[in-house]
Amino acid sequence: MSRTKLVVATGNAHKLREIADIFTEYEVVSQKQMGFDVDVEETGTTFVENALIKARVASKALRCIALADDSGLCVDALNGAPGVHSARYCGRHGDDKANRDLLLNNMRNESNRRAFFISAVALVYPDGTELVAEGRTYGNILREEQGEGGFGYDCLFESEDLGKSFGLATAEEKNAVSHRFRALQALRAKMR
Repeated sequence: MSRTKLVVATGNAHKLREIADIFTEYEVVSQKQMGFDVDVEETGTTFVENALIKARVASKALRCIALADDSGLCVDALNGAPGVHSARYCGRHGDDKANRDLLLNNMRNESNRRAFFISAVALVYPDGTELVAEGRTYGNILREEQGEGGFGYDCLFESEDLGKSFGLATAEEKNAVSHRFRALQALRAKMR
C-alpha cells in the first residue's frame, strides 16, 4: 500500500529530514524531487505569512498537498530578532556561521539570554483548503557554540527541555522537543 505523498516546499535538506522523521506515515518529498525547483520569495512579515506563501505556490504549481514551514530564532534581549530574518540575519541568506557570529556579538553584553525557536507550518490542499499551526521551544543563548549537530543556531541554543544545546542533542532528542515537532503535531491534530 502506497503512502500519501506530502510535498514539502523547501530546499533545506535539514528541514526536510526533520519533517520526514516526524511525519513517518507520509511519503515526504521535496518540491525539487517533484520537478519544481523554485525559490519562493518570503515577503511576509510573520512566520505564518511566509509559510502560507510557500505552501500556496507549491500546491498550485504541483496540484498536490503542500507543506511549508517558516521558522526562526527570537531573542528577548534583541526585541525578538533575528525573527523572520533568522536565515539572513547577517545580510546573506543561509550563512549560518556569519549569522551565529553576529548573534554572539549582539549578545556579548546581555545578561538576559532567554530565547525561543518558533515554527509556523502551513498545509495547502489543491482545493484551496489551508491549515496552519505554530510551535515553540524555549531556552537560552549560550556564550559560545556547543556541539556540531543540527543546523543554523542549534549550537548556540540551550534547550530548556533537554538541558543542553541542540548542537549536542541527537536528532531524536531534538525532534522530540523541537518547535517544528510541536507545530507539526498541532497541524496533525487539525488534519484529523
